[in-house]
Amino acid sequence: MARIAFILLCHKDPKGVIAQARRLTESGDYVAIHFDARAKPADYDAIRRALDGNPGVTFAARRLKCGWGEWSLVAATLEAVRAAVAAFPAATHFYMLSGDCMPIKSAAYAHDFLDAHDLDYIENFDFLESDWIKTGFKDERLIYRHWFNERTQKWWFYTSYELQKRLRLTRRVPDDIQVMIGSQWWCLRRQTIEKLLAFCDERPDVMRFFATTWIPDETFFQTVVPHVVPRRQIRSRTLTLLMFTDYGMPVTFHNDHYDLLLGQDYLFARKISAEAIALRQRLGALWQNDETVFSISNEAGGLFRFLTQRGRVGRRFGQRFWEAEGSLGRGRTLLMIVAKKWHVAKRLTAEMRARTDVPAVDYLFNERDAALPDMGGIENTVEKRERHRRALVRMLFDQFQTDCVAICLDPAALGLIQDFVDDKAEARVLLIESAFDDDYVRGHIGRVGLAGAGSAAGVVDRLVPAVRSDLEHEAERLRDLDLPVMETIAPWAGAELNAAALQRFLGDIDRDTARLLAETPHLFAD
Repeated sequence: MARIAFILLCHKDPKGVIAQARRLTESGDYVAIHFDARAKPADYDAIRRALDGNPGVTFAARRLKCGWGEWSLVAATLEAVRAAVAAFPAATHFYMLSGDCMPIKSAAYAHDFLDAHDLDYIENFDFLESDWIKTGFKDERLIYRHWFNERTQKWWFYTSYELQKRLRLTRRVPDDIQVMIGSQWWCLRRQTIEKLLAFCDERPDVMRFFATTWIPDETFFQTVVPHVVPRRQIRSRTLTLLMFTDYGMPVTFHNDHYDLLLGQDYLFARKISAEAIALRQRLGALWQNDETVFSISNEAGGLFRFLTQRGRVGRRFGQRFWEAEGSLGRGRTLLMIVAKKWHVAKRLTAEMRARTDVPAVDYLFNERDAALPDMGGIENTVEKRERHRRALVRMLFDQFQTDCVAICLDPAALGLIQDFVDDKAEARVLLIESAFDDDYVRGHIGRVGLAGAGSAAGVVDRLVPAVRSDLEHEAERLRDLDLPVMETIAPWAGAELNAAALQRFLGDIDRDTARLLAETPHLFAD
C-alpha cells in the first residue's frame, strides 16, 4: 500500500502546521517540515515541541531563509526531501504540500489512487515552446545569471541584468538538458526521488546553472524528473487543485464549497480560507474517513461561477453601495496607473494624452484637478467623485466615447483596485515603482499629518524607517493580489524593459511610441 511522505514548506501559522502534521500522520503517512529560517524562532520552537515525539514527523536538517523567485525555495525543498528519504524508508511517494492546502479526498482514496497508477505526477511543459509563462521574462530567466531577489533587491536585480545584457554575458543551458516548466506542486515515487537526489550529487554543473536562474521552483524539478525517468511514467499534471477566477485571481474556498471540492479529480486543494472553519473541520475529518468512492464531476469552474454569482451565500458579503450602480461594461478596458509618487504618474499620463489616443486622467479620487472632461458638475469636487466611484468611471467611458480609459490610483487604494479588477470590464494595472529617499519620506510624513512643522527633528527621524517600510509594503500588497494583468516600470529597470511593459499594458501602441513614453523627460525625477 502507498505510504506518502508529505514535504511541507511553511513560514507561518504554527498551530496550523501542527494540526496539518498530526492529521496527515494519523493515517499512517509521514511529514517532513522545512520552516523558513526568516520566521519567528518562537514559532519554530512551538512546532518542534508539539511534534518532536511524533515518529511520523521529521524536520529538515538545515533551515534556509527563503525568498520568492530564489533558488532558496528549491534548496529548502531538497533539504526536506533528503530528511524524509532518510527518516521514512517505508515511504513510497513524496508529495509537495503548502501550509494552506487541505485534503479533498480520504487517505484511503489517496492510497488506492497512487497504488493503481505507478506514475509520477508533475507538470512539465516545454519552457521555450509552451505558453506557460504569460508575461515578463522568459528566456532571460535562463540565459542570464540572477543573484539578487527581484522583490527585495530590485535595484541590484535589474542593474545586474542590464549589465549582463549590455556586455552580452549570456550563458548556455547544459547541452543534455531540456528545460521544462510547471507548477511546483508534485507527487513523485520513491525511486524517482532517489534518482533525482543522485542526479543532484552527480551533476554540479546543472545545480550551478539552476542556482542562478530566476524562479527555479517552476523549472528545476520539472526539468530533472523527465531527464531521469521515462516520459511514459510521468503524468504532466498536479494532484493539488489550483483554481483561478476569470481575472486570473487564485480562488479562495469557503464553507459552501465542500461538495464542489470533493467532486474534483485531485487529492488536495490550495487556498482554503482561514475563516472557513467549518470547511476545514469537514475536510480534516474527511482525510480520516474510510470512503474510497467519490463522484468525480470536474465541473469546478462552472460550479464556482454559480456559487459566486448567485445569492448571498456564494457572494460572501452583502452588495456594496457602488455595486448597485452596475458594471463598467463588458468589452471595455480600464487601465489603472498605480504610483505613490503622483507627479511621476501625471508626467506619464500627460505624455499619453500627447502621443496616444487613450484618454488618461490623473488622481480623480484624490485631487480636484485631474484632467477630467465636463461631466455635469460631478467633476467639480473630490467628495462627489468618492461617493459614486464606479458610476464616475463608467461616465468617463461615455464622455470620452471610447472603450479604453486610463486613470491614476494611489497604491493605498487596494480595495478600490480589487473592486475594479472584479468588474466585468477588463482591468489592467501598471505599477510605477519608486525609491523613497529620506527627503521624500519626511515630506510624506508631513503630508499625511504624522508630524507637523513644530515636531522635533528626532521624532521625525524615528518615524522615517517605519514609514518607508510601509510605503514599500504597499507595492508588495498589490503584487500579492496576483492580478491577471499587472506590469511594472521602474527607474532602475531601464528604458527597454519599461517600454516593453508599457506596450503590454497599453496594448494597441507600437514599440516606438512605447519607447517614447518610457523616455518621457524627467519621468522618475523628484
